[in-house]
Amino acid sequence: MSERLYIFDTTLRDGEQVPGCQLNTIEKIQVAKQLESLGVDVIEAGFPISSPGDFNSVIEISKAVTWPTICALTRAVEKDIDCAAEALRFAKRKRIHTGIGTSDSHIKYKFNSNREEIIERAVAAVKYARRFVDDVEFYAEDAGRTDNEYLARVVQAVVNAGATVVNIPDTTGYCLPHEYGEKIKYLVEHVDGIGERAILSTHCHNDLGMATACTLAGVLNGARQVEVTINGIGERAGNTSEEEIAMILKCHNLDIQTNINTRKIAATSRMVSSLMNMPVQANKAIVGRNAFAHSSGIHQDGVLKNTETYEIINPKDVGIDDNSIILTARSGHAALKHRLEVLGIEVSEEKLNDIYSAFLALADKKKEVTDDDILVLAGAERAASHQIKLDYLQVTSGLGVRPIAAISLDIAGEKFQAAAEGNGPVDAAIRALKQIIRREMTLKEFTIQAINKGSNDVGKVHMQVEHEGSVYYGFGANTDIVAASVEAYLDAINKFKA
Repeated sequence: MSERLYIFDTTLRDGEQVPGCQLNTIEKIQVAKQLESLGVDVIEAGFPISSPGDFNSVIEISKAVTWPTICALTRAVEKDIDCAAEALRFAKRKRIHTGIGTSDSHIKYKFNSNREEIIERAVAAVKYARRFVDDVEFYAEDAGRTDNEYLARVVQAVVNAGATVVNIPDTTGYCLPHEYGEKIKYLVEHVDGIGERAILSTHCHNDLGMATACTLAGVLNGARQVEVTINGIGERAGNTSEEEIAMILKCHNLDIQTNINTRKIAATSRMVSSLMNMPVQANKAIVGRNAFAHSSGIHQDGVLKNTETYEIINPKDVGIDDNSIILTARSGHAALKHRLEVLGIEVSEEKLNDIYSAFLALADKKKEVTDDDILVLAGAERAASHQIKLDYLQVTSGLGVRPIAAISLDIAGEKFQAAAEGNGPVDAAIRALKQIIRREMTLKEFTIQAINKGSNDVGKVHMQVEHEGSVYYGFGANTDIVAASVEAYLDAINKFKA
């Protein structure tokens, strides 16, 4: 009989710590419900003590989903645990995830403590959390750089104290896969109760590009929970990619099963990418737009003869279906609503009407509307609440012509106009915008992403704008890339602190 591997999704906690990827509560609920549909076992919904927004999100996600366990992160501090317990009060299945650093570096420099005191604090935190919930996970932060003998002492102590899951994070992404696998094996062999009273969990970061490999090594050596994110997003270089682990286990006969419905991977990936304004690199395994593309003549010839010559995954197994419905200007409300539901987005009739109007305008421009286009349209209402909005934009440019932009902004109902020249159409438009918004601001990063590859495609623009020492993130999407750039700049400006 195959062994069960539990999928712990931390997209909404560790993944959301990426600068510029913050979601509001409504968006978090959308993602959480999609994760439930995908089949994840545990959703880490947030770090309640960190902010009122995180606290409220854990409450609302607990109400919105049914069968996954809802997990809240804490430090090994009683007030953190109290806050997490309060935030989880509506969860049908609840878990508190508490912990402390265990490496000598953390013990000395972060806590100014010693090994014995750290064990005492770890045990106290687990026992305190068990007052509120039966399911307590303990994380040994920087376990990747903690020597195995001491780590086993910590793990044994927290298991004895009542921890049901013990997380062994490679917090810095330092471990080599065989080192991490050996660490898990050592704990399985030297801690009483692993498998009976508690399971081990992996949590690997991708600083050296080894997160998936380390996670798999951990699983093969006895870990029975993996902590992962959609698209591998997360702090610094990211976390272990959920879709990679799911498909590795599906493709290889390892007698280890998950509850993941892999056919919903592509839609989940697109939703997270769109809502978090985090582009997926084209050559990303499983979900990148080139993941199933073949440009080499030799490869094309082989695939045409038999797909198995160069494809180990059937695209349909991850939700990429060549026969999916194509939406056009002739598609009705029902078709659009169905596609939104497939993508995990539930909308009211009023909002559906608004999205449908925008959908028709887009369909007239580009004829066929993709799932990514729909996700952009579904998220467009964020701009509707902006105090500063784009009223109109007109740009003149061309070979041998100095680019000129004329712009009108609606600021709290009042119209302002300006015009400017620039080195290109985008530069001219932003110069004109700055004539109206007279604040010190510097463009730090400017990224353009085409959703597909056509010349009539929607362009997605991501920007970082610095203002008074703080960096603000903006997003825009439009078939006109200059308009998308201005919308992204305005999105960032609207986030400036008053």
